[in-house]
Amino acid sequence: MDAIRTERLVLRNFRPEDAPDLLAYLREPGANCFHSLKLDDLAAAEAEATERAGSDENIAVCLAATGRVIGDVFAMPEPPDTYSVGWNFNAAFSGAGFATEAARALFDYLFTVKQARRLYAYVEEDNVSSRHLCERLGMRVEGLFREFISFREDEHGKPVYENTMQYALLRREWEAAS
Repeated sequence: MDAIRTERLVLRNFRPEDAPDLLAYLREPGANCFHSLKLDDLAAAEAEATERAGSDENIAVCLAATGRVIGDVFAMPEPPDTYSVGWNFNAAFSGAGFATEAARALFDYLFTVKQARRLYAYVEEDNVSSRHLCERLGMRVEGLFREFISFREDEHGKPVYENTMQYALLRREWEAAS
């Protein structure tokens, strides 16, 4: 994909050299849903960055001033015109509005360039920051799935199921709010 530029960010495809920055936030993922992406070392991060470089689904979010990767956004297509979206950011950069800026740029790209009709995101019920981000983006809650999925096990090896919320936004809703 062509790079997307905002006031402070550049959204672009991953590159193999992004491995150290990717490791910085995937060494200890903050949200349970990203635990399966946990990276143990630089070699694992290099493999992950190289794999991501071959796809438009995971998009690196970089500081425009330095080029440093501070997180990623993703958009998984569901033909003909729907995308599952999400984000994962380095906690060291939280609170500055970068996730909102990146997600807005992604949404605008998906609705205008890709002609998406509908975007949706799954968010764990206890992930308050992602829930607030969805709301800032104009997404609405479509449902709560009780004990929907398990990303980890308890001390006895039993799955710990999480409640998951689904948020969504239609292109016409995005356009009306713009």
